[in-house]
Amino acid sequence: MTLTTTGGRRLASTLYAYAFLTDLVLLYPVYALLFADSGLSVGQISSLFVIWSVASIALEVPSGAWADATSRRLMLCLAPLCTAAGFALWTFMPSYPTFALGFVLWGAGAALASGALEALVFDELDHLGLAHRYARTIGRARTAGTVGVLASIVLAGPVLGFGGYPAVGLASVTACLLAAAVATRFPEHRAATGDPVTAGSSDATAQAGTADEPGWWPGLRHGIAEARRDRRVRAGVLLVAVVTATWGALEEYTPLLARDTGVALTTVPLLLLLLAVGQVAGGLLAPAGERLRTRGYALLLAGSALALAAGALLRHPTGFVLLAGAFCGFQLASVLADARLQARITGAQRATVTSLAGMATEVITIAVYIGFGLVATTSGNGVAFALAALPYLLIAVLMVGGGRQGWSTSR
Repeated sequence: MTLTTTGGRRLASTLYAYAFLTDLVLLYPVYALLFADSGLSVGQISSLFVIWSVASIALEVPSGAWADATSRRLMLCLAPLCTAAGFALWTFMPSYPTFALGFVLWGAGAALASGALEALVFDELDHLGLAHRYARTIGRARTAGTVGVLASIVLAGPVLGFGGYPAVGLASVTACLLAAAVATRFPEHRAATGDPVTAGSSDATAQAGTADEPGWWPGLRHGIAEARRDRRVRAGVLLVAVVTATWGALEEYTPLLARDTGVALTTVPLLLLLLAVGQVAGGLLAPAGERLRTRGYALLLAGSALALAAGALLRHPTGFVLLAGAFCGFQLASVLADARLQARITGAQRATVTSLAGMATEVITIAVYIGFGLVATTSGNGVAFALAALPYLLIAVLMVGGGRQGWSTSR
């Protein structure tokens, strides 16, 4: 089912194009290899990922409050520009210090978009009377992003063979610049202090919205207060964080796991293609997944965790079929957790509250990076992947045995 109103179609088309271009990054399937080929160890690569997450954590909640106080569309324009600057550094000055600075810029870009995107989409759908379609819309947006990853995987091999890492880097910078241009088309029916009201809003609405809009610091406090005060919102924030963090962190190591199977360097993107297909399927299954109750959701997590561990331990290219199934389940679980959080937020500081979930996600992600680096150094990438599946099994058990204590997926 498609959005039926003109405003809905504009929002959807802009969102899908933005998501596609944001993830049309040819560096995705090969940047871990770029780091390794530049002389970095697995431990050093993990330290870069930690720097990436720390940068995101430092800016996550403040940027969400900034988006609530000014313009979420502005944040979505600035985000890919920061990322483009980071990729440019990697392309023209590859070294550990520039890799680290590039990750700081990428983390800043991720923080600017995190919270702002979900808040803008939900509020625009609500403005159109279509808030009930948030899960399918954001699920399709994630699918569009994964299609961008698919295109990156397909193109990375030929472009890498033609022009090496510099060609891959330049293509990634170009995609980010195009994403920033697309972001200017996002509708935004909300007034923000110091910003003009978007087209289509009346002067009376503009004046009322501006009068009610808190400043950056009060908005930040109000958003944090809502998450602390409302148990359902707090549980939603935690569920998003714990479900999203581990598999999101593991995705950064999949090129190394693929190379461990013994395939050629140019074949690695093809194995990653399977994972992207799984994520596409997970995003498209969001409308059906909304019917899952707590026990069904727990089964989804447990099954995905078992597929993750089995696929990683095979140490064979066929294991990526199981990994694709796991990524399908994790993508679906992440979309459903996000949709339930958005439905529970009642205050005006939606981007701030969503950014709290993003910050919690990054904190857990850092722990995964550190743990993966330690385990992979001593026991190999396959074992590290398998052990990373254990938290999902624990969450599934907690959900089945203690759904009423905060793990329930009901709205």
